[in-house]
Amino acid sequence: MFLTRRGFIQQAAMAAGGLMAGGGGVAGFSGTARAATQLTVSATTGMIADTASVIGGNLVSVSSLMGPGVDPHGYRQTRSDIVAMARADLVLRHGLYLEAQMEAFFEDLSRKGKVVAVADTIDPSLLLSHEDYPGRYDPHVWMDPELWKTVSTTIASALKTAQPDQAEGIEERLAAFTGELDALDAYSRQVLGSVPENARVLVTAHDAFSYFGRAYGFEVLGIQGISTESEAGLARIAELVGTLVERKIGAVFVESSVPDRNMKALIEGAAAKGHKVAIGGELFSDAMGQSGTYEGTYLGMIDHNVTTIAAALGGTVPDRGRLGQLQAAG
Repeated sequence: MFLTRRGFIQQAAMAAGGLMAGGGGVAGFSGTARAATQLTVSATTGMIADTASVIGGNLVSVSSLMGPGVDPHGYRQTRSDIVAMARADLVLRHGLYLEAQMEAFFEDLSRKGKVVAVADTIDPSLLLSHEDYPGRYDPHVWMDPELWKTVSTTIASALKTAQPDQAEGIEERLAAFTGELDALDAYSRQVLGSVPENARVLVTAHDAFSYFGRAYGFEVLGIQGISTESEAGLARIAELVGTLVERKIGAVFVESSVPDRNMKALIEGAAAKGHKVAIGGELFSDAMGQSGTYEGTYLGMIDHNVTTIAAALGGTVPDRGRLGQLQAAG
């Protein structure tokens, strides 16, 4: 049965109320987790869930609402999501309007005090605006490991608030993860720097890579806008076809969480004008790779993207990425 917004909110309240009556203790994010048990964390995206798992270690049990290939821009909470978030000790959402269809739900859940919007703590001066997203910032901050360090610190702070007696271990794991982010950033600069300057143009299904482009000196052209909820008109596709032909761009990239129909139209349009364009690879934009794989981690996701882009655009990359763990380089 379809639930209205009010129905969703009422279900969440009922679920939370039932748990509290039964001693579940989720009335609010008060800073005290249930004794002698793991902290139960519900995260919206895989990137947040993976980071929380790494920083929390054995202290946390983390679940993600959105799995591999799921588009967060259009995602709506299910009944099981409502129950998971009501039962969780802590809910980690991205913020910056990424979970656009869940804003009303989170507004209500936030009144219970246990929801943290992890990307909202980034200095606004470091965030990017976009013409098709008036009044809001580009939410795809995970594309820059330097910005993800701020998100990681926010996640660590939320975990320490929930389990203050475990603060030392959380800080140690945060420091180790931050070191990995620094190493990932250094690798990215090295291999992307090997791409010829005139080839540093990244054409993707939607505009999710602007932070990547700013960090590593790439021009980014998306068929759709920041949100996949926006439509790509024929004029936009025709414009990009002209750009591909004029600038002799030979590779474009599909995304794991976005249908490839617009990209096929782009390639066919270029071919009709006598210019051959190849698919340089599949990138992980709004979701990570399959669970249980290296690409199914935040570090592996970015390693895959960087290695795939550099290889397709004429750069020099090591076999199977930074740590030799990618399923396939390029």
